[in-house]
Amino acid sequence: MSVHDIRPKLNESEKVTINLGLIDLGQIDLLVQEGFYSNRTDLIRTAIRNQLNTHTDVVKQTVARKSLVLGLQHYSRADLEALQAAGQRLQIQVLGLASIGTDVSPELALATIESITVLGALRASSAVKKALAQRIR
Repeated sequence: MSVHDIRPKLNESEKVTINLGLIDLGQIDLLVQEGFYSNRTDLIRTAIRNQLNTHTDVVKQTVARKSLVLGLQHYSRADLEALQAAGQRLQIQVLGLASIGTDVSPELALATIESITVLGALRASSAVKKALAQRIR
């Protein structure tokens, strides 16, 4: 199993849709028009990062308390086969991105993954996600 600190790239981000009031949206557009931000997305990302920075200590404490992996955790077929051979099962807990190899069968996933808690995104085949649906929190 490999753990990596990730910095979101365009292809490693998730789309989030939000509804804003017209006055808030107008103020955002004004700041963009005045050159403070390049576009709406730039302002919204900056605002979110600023809020996350405000709560950095809480996030770190919670990650430690809940034994979450911070960043990217990838599980390959070889990783899961090794766990199966050792008679072990996983409790996946990730803040960031949890990834299960595209060559992992639903049967192997069921045999080796006891539970999945992901704050962020889970990338796996639709068959594996369907097989693990009752174990994903």
